[in-house]
Amino acid sequence: MKIWQKYGLNKEEYDAILEQMGREPNELELALFGVMWSEHCCYKHTRHLLKELPTQGPIVVQGPGENAGVIDAGDGMGVAFKLESHNHPSAVEPFLGAATGVGGIVRDVVSMGARPFALINSLRLGTLDSERNRWLLRGIVDGMADYGNCLEVPTVAGEIYFDSCYDNNPLVNAMCIGLVPLQNLTKGTAAGPGNRVLAAGARTGREGIAGAAFASAELAEETSPDISEMQPGDPQAGKKLMEACLELAGHPDVVGIQDMGAAGLTSSSCEMAFRGGCGIEME
Repeated sequence: MKIWQKYGLNKEEYDAILEQMGREPNELELALFGVMWSEHCCYKHTRHLLKELPTQGPIVVQGPGENAGVIDAGDGMGVAFKLESHNHPSAVEPFLGAATGVGGIVRDVVSMGARPFALINSLRLGTLDSERNRWLLRGIVDGMADYGNCLEVPTVAGEIYFDSCYDNNPLVNAMCIGLVPLQNLTKGTAAGPGNRVLAAGARTGREGIAGAAFASAELAEETSPDISEMQPGDPQAGKKLMEACLELAGHPDVVGIQDMGAAGLTSSSCEMAFRGGCGIEME
């Protein structure tokens, strides 16, 4: 196996890196490209389809490009919402995969300054005559409910279909909806030379490293990946972080808020700097 394959890159992508950098990347740089160019982070295989969805309208406050969409609900209030899939992780360890999927979309909504009030899901699984599919169903449903309950955000609706075509590829989609006073709407932008970037949340461990590339990899029937590749959920810490972020939202000294997803500091710093048209120095 080539070293660039270790980080989920293909030959065309590696050649593009060589062309852009003008030299051989080191292993750290390959890891950064691996997570940032993964399907999980950049939607490289589905971006052209997503562009077909309607994104503009008289009540649209925030369309694509931010952590969550926002529409004007009237009376100075906005509704923020985010939908994401967590298919691959949920197929490997359904409870953890579904729980961390919920945690991710809740963080996106909170980073807009919105208080989450509802979760919705859309599931596709194989037929229930399979013991594995029954295990997946129980784990996915329990994982979503457990994380939401710890955050005091209820699951209010969902849909599920069963078909043999999903036997080895369950689809797990979770959506979070929140309310935000439009005057407190916060975006994931880093702007202003000299401003400090503060990282807050649960203690960082080694588990979940390269999680974005893992979540984007093809899942073969015989594959049994190491569960240590998956990020564990910590809804108790998430609840505290959510309340802290909502207290800060709209504060004049807060330029922006960005959640850390599967690519951690790599994706969050790049996204904030890109939106702000500046760079970020990290030591």
